[in-house]
Amino acid sequence: MATRVFLIRHGATELSAEDRFAGAIDVLLSAEGRRQARLLGERLAHEPMAAVYASPMKRTTDTATLIAEPHRKSVEPVDALREISHGRWEGMRRADVERDFAEEYGRWDNDPYTFAPAGGESGLAVTARALPALLELVLRHSDQQFAVVSHKATIRLVLSTLLGFDPRRYRDRLDQSPAALNILDFKRVDQARLTLFNDVAHYSLNEAHLPEVPHGRLSKVWGEGGHE
Repeated sequence: MATRVFLIRHGATELSAEDRFAGAIDVLLSAEGRRQARLLGERLAHEPMAAVYASPMKRTTDTATLIAEPHRKSVEPVDALREISHGRWEGMRRADVERDFAEEYGRWDNDPYTFAPAGGESGLAVTARALPALLELVLRHSDQQFAVVSHKATIRLVLSTLLGFDPRRYRDRLDQSPAALNILDFKRVDQARLTLFNDVAHYSLNEAHLPEVPHGRLSKVWGEGGHE
């Protein structure tokens, strides 16, 4: 037996297309984001689901609610699963941050794992709260399946640690599309396997879908956009 975690990023939000830092801002799902979440809920409707957990942000709880509906489950909030905070950059466009806080942005862009902008969190701080919370849920639901709805940076940081990637490069090397489905299987709490990554086949239930080549949503390595 194994424990299966459906690790899900929230659907698209009203700020998704604006290239703004919005980790701690409680933005709402867009109409497209609700559609994505509803389709993912349909995709998972026939999977046994012991529980559904989510970051307490509106975009994650609303996504989780649409996924939980077919299972008649309530969504249980877990504060440690919230998104990384960008401190004084919150709500700003990436280009404006790079201009107004050039030195600070340069240090963060080089190593977002150990460096944090003023008033914000480092990737290390996010990992230190999110990973233990996820592993506690794995222990609670041994040999069951459950869903966790979280955020782009938080998911990538957790996966980097579980899979042994260099977390300093998580923004360049891992992507998470809106309402992306990841599957983690745990044989033991200290032994995880990534079975599915950044899958969005539910965007269209009538055709196979491959994720597009990353552009403008990771870092300068992949384009101009770099917000979480």
